[in-house]
Parts: sequence; C-alpha cells; structure tokens
Amino acid sequence: MLIISDKAHVSALADIEDSVRGTRIFIDDGAMIDSFVKIKPAGGTGDVQIGSNSYINSGTVIYSGNGVWIGSGVLIAANCTLAPVNHEYRSSSLPIIEQRFMPSKGGIVIEDDVWIGAGTVILDGAFLRKGCVVGAQSLIKGELEPYSINVGVPSRRIGYRQ
Repeated sequence: MLIISDKAHVSALADIEDSVRGTRIFIDDGAMIDSFVKIKPAGGTGDVQIGSNSYINSGTVIYSGNGVWIGSGVLIAANCTLAPVNHEYRSSSLPIIEQRFMPSKGGIVIEDDVWIGAGTVILDGAFLRKGCVVGAQSLIKGELEPYSINVGVPSRRIGYRQ
C-alpha cells in the first residue's frame, strides 16, 4: 500500500513498487524523492516511512525488508542503499536462495536531521541517532551517536601519505 502525501514531491522517474505482501510505504509532507530512486518491498514485511522534509537523492535504493524508518529533515545523498534484511547462508546442504532470510536485527532507524553521504550502505540493525553525519562511501550496521560525525577510513593507494 502506497500512502504518499499530496504535499510530497515524487519524481515521475522514481520507481516505487507496491507490495504484494502488505508492506506499507508512507511518504510525508514536504518529502522529496528524486529521479531514479527505487523503493522495493522485498525480503520481509516491514514498512517504509519517509518523514517530512526529507530528501532522497538520485540512484538511492531502499528495500523494505524488516522496515525502514526515516525521520524528518533527513538528507540522503545519491547512490545509497538501505537494506534492512540479510540472506540466510549457514546451511551448506541448501542453496542460499532456498534458505530465505535471517531473523530481523530491527530494521533501519534514521532519526531526524541526519545527513548521509553519497554511496553509503546501511544494513539491518542500523540506528542513526539525531543529527549525526555519515561520510560518503560508509558502511553502517550498528548504532551511531547523536550529533556525531562518522567517516570511513580512506583507502590505501600508492603514493598516499597519512
């Protein structure tokens, strides 16, 4: 079920799939969903909630999985992935595709006033507290403190000095 505020802006080039399992997708007042954003109910029956005045930029993919809750005033840069679900893989006697999914780690919660840099991947169980900043190309799978700055470690390359 898609519930999109008439005061939200969803690009005609965004791809928001309706669920066949009952997942609900809510997009609140003032939210902006850019072109080439994909919201896909997959891997569970969790809902997706995008809060007021939040911006989801081009190329971002949000899977419903065990649920995604995005607060108000959240900025998600281009090409991020929110994946609140994990494939089961521990049985060597079954192909991974037949093992379905692991139990939920709580979905993804992003509190108000968070900025997520381009190319970030956020996994099941992530909890981003109010006001935190996530650097580009980060991998988030746990809790980030409120008003903290979280940056990834730069890659090592020839000629790079620390």
